[in-house]
This record gives sequence, structure tokens and C-alpha cells, in this order.
Amino acid sequence: MEANVKISTLIGEDQIKKRIKELAKEITKKFNGEPVVAICILKGSFMFYADLLREIELDLTCDFLACSSYFGKTKSSGDVKMTLDLAHPIRGKHVLLIEDIVDTGLTMDYLVKILEAREPKSITNISLLFKPEALKKKVELDYIGFKISNEFVVGYGLDYQGYYRNLPYIARVESMN
Repeated sequence: MEANVKISTLIGEDQIKKRIKELAKEITKKFNGEPVVAICILKGSFMFYADLLREIELDLTCDFLACSSYFGKTKSSGDVKMTLDLAHPIRGKHVLLIEDIVDTGLTMDYLVKILEAREPKSITNISLLFKPEALKKKVELDYIGFKISNEFVVGYGLDYQGYYRNLPYIARVESMN
């Protein structure tokens, strides 16, 4: 692990697993057997995406988008850049947009606008973590795993300079030297 970074557990592995099962049941019920295109926002949501999809009882296809607004920092730059686009069209399809964290709201707003222009049947979004205190752009979230305070977190796919993604829990970063 990256030296000189002190972390502590914020949301434990068991809490995450329990919440994912609850969210998957709600999503399964919402789509009532209709097929869904599940879109993973890379890189941070890959663990949440994989675990959530294993619990959803629907016909799913998978696709991926990559965006960044952090560029190695601990706060969003405010500038969202798409670095990987979808491999397949979504026109006329139900879309489930899966994000790791919504803080400023800028990335989610950007992605929803881009995807709406592609004329899907519907867009449903879900974020594992939501920091309402950090919002700069109001966004509507259909599903939220956990609301957290405006602090920097790592683990369960979220990173600091590429490290900590492999933690099975969410940790707050208490200090960086």
C-alpha cells in the first residue's frame, strides 16, 4: 500500500454486501423482467458493478464508460473528460448507469446528458456512495448505496493515486503525508 497514508474503516465489507443485495432486489423489481444494459463507469465502480450484477435477476448486457475529473488529485477538477465510450448502441434500451461515488454531481450530470442524446428507453442511475454536501450540480439519483460526509474515501474500487482499490471495504483517508 501507499506509504504515509492513514486510513480507517468507514463502511465495512458486510454492510456493503447487505446493501448490494437490497439494491439488487429493488432494481430487479423495477425492471420487471425486461432486459437492461448495465453500464459500468470505470475505473472506480468496477467492484460495485460486478457484485451488484451478480445479485440482479434480469437479463443483462454489460458495457463500459470511463470518465475522469480527479486526474490524480483528492478533489474533482470540475472538468469531466470521457476516456472510453460505449461499445454498443443503447437506443430503445433500458440503461442502468452504475457509478462508485457522486460528489460534485458533474460527472453524473455529464453522463446522463450524453446518454439521453442516444435515445435509450430509460436511464436509471445508481451510486454506491453519495456526498450531498459536495454537490456543485444538482443531480437526481435513483438508487444510493450510502450517503457519506464530504471526506476523501478509498477502497472497494475507489483509489488514491491508483492504490487501495483492492480493499474489500470503504475507508476514510485520515491523513496523507
